[in-house]
Amino acid sequence: MCGICGELRVDGRQPDAARLGRMLARLEQRGPDHEGRYLADNLAMGHRRLSVIDLSAASNQPWVDEALGLALVFNGAIYNYKELRAELQSKGFSFCSEGDTEVVLKAYAAWGTAFAERLHGMFAIALWDKRQQQLVLVRDRFGIKPLYYSHNRDCIRFASTTQALLAAGDVDCSIDPVALHHHFTLHAVVPAPRTLLKGVRKLPPAHIMVVNSDGHDRVFPYWELNAAPSVRPQSEGEWLEITREALYKAVERRRVIADVPVGVLLSGGLDSSLLVALLAEHGGNDLRTFSVGFEDHPDESGSEFEFSDQVVERYGTKHEKIHVPNEHVLERLPEVIDQMSEPMVGQDAVAFYLLSEQVSRYVKVVQSGQGADEVFGGYFWYPQMHQQLGEGVGRFAPFYFDRDHDEYLSMVSGTYAGPDYTSALVDTRLRAAGADSYLNSVLHFDVTTLIVDDPVKRVDNMTMAWGLEARVPFLDHELVESVIAMPAEMKIRQQGKYPLKQIARGLIPDAIIDRPKAYFPVPALKYVRGPFLEFMRDLLDSQACRERGLYQRSYVERLLADPEHQFTRLQGSKLWHLAALEIWLQRNVDSVTP
Repeated sequence: MCGICGELRVDGRQPDAARLGRMLARLEQRGPDHEGRYLADNLAMGHRRLSVIDLSAASNQPWVDEALGLALVFNGAIYNYKELRAELQSKGFSFCSEGDTEVVLKAYAAWGTAFAERLHGMFAIALWDKRQQQLVLVRDRFGIKPLYYSHNRDCIRFASTTQALLAAGDVDCSIDPVALHHHFTLHAVVPAPRTLLKGVRKLPPAHIMVVNSDGHDRVFPYWELNAAPSVRPQSEGEWLEITREALYKAVERRRVIADVPVGVLLSGGLDSSLLVALLAEHGGNDLRTFSVGFEDHPDESGSEFEFSDQVVERYGTKHEKIHVPNEHVLERLPEVIDQMSEPMVGQDAVAFYLLSEQVSRYVKVVQSGQGADEVFGGYFWYPQMHQQLGEGVGRFAPFYFDRDHDEYLSMVSGTYAGPDYTSALVDTRLRAAGADSYLNSVLHFDVTTLIVDDPVKRVDNMTMAWGLEARVPFLDHELVESVIAMPAEMKIRQQGKYPLKQIARGLIPDAIIDRPKAYFPVPALKYVRGPFLEFMRDLLDSQACRERGLYQRSYVERLLADPEHQFTRLQGSKLWHLAALEIWLQRNVDSVTP
């Protein structure tokens, strides 16, 4: 796992080494083990390494093969690299390292841009083909690894974080009105290629961008998730067996492809508890697990320790429990904001950040349960949508949108008022899924779009802030392909995730399997009061916020007057949504020296 960055000049000038240095400095936390640079002609590449596979210097990057005319920087992990290496050796390629980086480069040499189809894992790749004079950017199928870029008439720059791009300068930081509408409607999700900043874009998952030396680019997919395969199992038992086999394989791949110990982020819910059980069943000795909890609120518990403790007791894991008081949350919140490549409103960003700080003291790699709810229908709004009549966005919006378009227009200033961009996007995506049921269309949209820029991005940003690699077996593409067309009724049976619950029987306590779905709670960011309310009031009353002119003051004052009763449909604080964007802009955009 690493951080990557670079610049391709298309104006005849050479890249600025100082700009590359500034970009690399913002990526140090993602890769504390080594820094590497490559500058040649009109191209510059930089790499910060977190050593996980082949710990030797032989796998340091950038990886350059002069004979092949190729240079590479790569962030991620390729779980089938040993199989690919053997295939490439049979084609006559030789290797001088034991890791996956060299395999990626030589896979491109063998198969061109079709190489991406053969990669099984999570990855963001930048490859310079000197012979073709083209830069090739690639992102994994579910966008687990980030890849941002800024493209103007003089150059294209790419990086693992927005902050690294901003450090290079020459970025249009004005607000994209379409992205702003998505942000406040879809729980801070801004689907690729947009971001909130007009001058920053991101490569969509499962896509390749090829940029020629004259600046011309083309973007195209190399993989699409088929929600309506031609052959499907007929019985429940067949579906369960397929799911069990694919999940076992996904967990095992992410355990063995590492030259360092692998732990588990154990929330106490079904997904992470099942991961612990499967790893233990696979013979994972001396398994480390980690949990975090926060102060309780009268209306909501701040931890799930009573459930995670049961898993620890059953499997005898080496367990660390971290309890975070409210004052610590508020004190560290600016740090968390600084690590967000895009503004996030999920309460658990704070949890993941503080947990990752502690976990990184013990391991470099963890498995996490993200993706299970989206793949197997675990959220409370899925049954609600399933029972509703209608099609398209009209059936989706009442249960998911944070605010309707009319409320959005009452919130933003006239500068940002416009059409209902989000409804149009969601309607198009749902109708294009090709699923045989409405709910499976929703799940297809969720796993290919929504999850990328909510929990997946959050986990990457917060773990990599501490040089910690998070692996997500529930987003193994072969697993998702196997179950995407499973009957929706089967997925949402027994309050959701029925297949996982059946697989988990006998492996983890029934009390965990049968409990209602819970969330990673940080009550202080949901029930806003006391110091948290004053913190948000100061942000929204600040001169910077008023001069920015995003919000109508009447809307802000209404939220400030009654913050504990102003919730979105997904039970997030509307006040925190406004404050989170403002503090992100102040700390990550306003602070950038032009």
